[in-house]
Amino acid sequence: MKIGVLKETQKGERRVSISPNIAKQLIAKGFKILVEEDAGTHSSYKNSNYKSEGASVEKRDVVFKEADILLKINPFDQEDLKLVNKGQILISQLYHKSNPELIENIAKKEVTAFSLDAMPRISRAQDMDVLSSQNNLAGYKAIIRGAYEMTKIFPLMMTAAGTITPSKVLIYGVGVAGLQAIATAKRLGAVVEATDIRTETKEQAESLGAKFISVNNEGETSEGGYAKEASDDYLRKQKEAVNKSLFQADLVVTTANVPGRKAPVLITKDQVSQMKNGAVIIDLAAAQGGNCEVSKLDETVLINGVKIIGTTIAPESVSTNASELFAKNIFNFINHLTADNAFKWDLEEEITDETLIVKDGLIRKK
Repeated sequence: MKIGVLKETQKGERRVSISPNIAKQLIAKGFKILVEEDAGTHSSYKNSNYKSEGASVEKRDVVFKEADILLKINPFDQEDLKLVNKGQILISQLYHKSNPELIENIAKKEVTAFSLDAMPRISRAQDMDVLSSQNNLAGYKAIIRGAYEMTKIFPLMMTAAGTITPSKVLIYGVGVAGLQAIATAKRLGAVVEATDIRTETKEQAESLGAKFISVNNEGETSEGGYAKEASDDYLRKQKEAVNKSLFQADLVVTTANVPGRKAPVLITKDQVSQMKNGAVIIDLAAAQGGNCEVSKLDETVLINGVKIIGTTIAPESVSTNASELFAKNIFNFINHLTADNAFKWDLEEEITDETLIVKDGLIRKK
């Protein structure tokens, strides 16, 4: 089978779905790799790097025409679908629950589509989970971006001129991104607090040195390893519990997303107005509407001296590492789905069942 690696076209995207090293490993498994020209340029991979590992570098239309499997990071857009051929297999993040029109258009092309963001949160799928590998980098990068935007330093510093107290950092959401943000902020010397709807994350946050802000409720849990949508009562109680820390924080990182739905608003405009002058909010949920009421994707909003920076999951800013991890996830996923260079189509197997959104033009998941 021929695997086509497409150049990402989404604005600001710098990653590529397959690295030269993973291309080599797929070739060793019997696949032929076709890479679109300059697909890896922004991840520091030259066309020659792919060629030296045995892959073919081709123009975009050739990749679409010849590949049996087409790989992307971001969803296939309308321009992509114009070039897709009947019977091909598409693998990318599709966000099918929030993109029903896209799924309908994919089905009309009579193709098969797997959605990487639908990977079940089970132990067998951990090494295929692109959301976890990319969010890990996002949590790290959020703290680094926050440090750059702040007017203070993170650590305690004692000098002849006086003592500088450590910065206070507040993390909303103790998932993969949140845990990495906690760890990074602690390594840099900050005082860190965290909160999450899932009470089972308290121990994880505290193990990394953060104080967990508990909410007086009956206890919320996750669904399938993902955070579920909080009740209005919970959000009210969380707001009350967190306000003191929020108003004293120098940096706030929000990471809360609910798969297939708009991100919950955790910080209102009124709360922002009561924060410290010079505080910074890094909203990693901005692409899904934002955890901060005033967030705007890829923009910095200034309110009463508070910077609110709305961003995506941000791994594109460390595209080399992000592409390496994404490519390894893809390799493991393809390895799981195939045997002897052909798809197994075990539709009762959990990983296959959950990620297979369209099969030969028929929509399986909505």
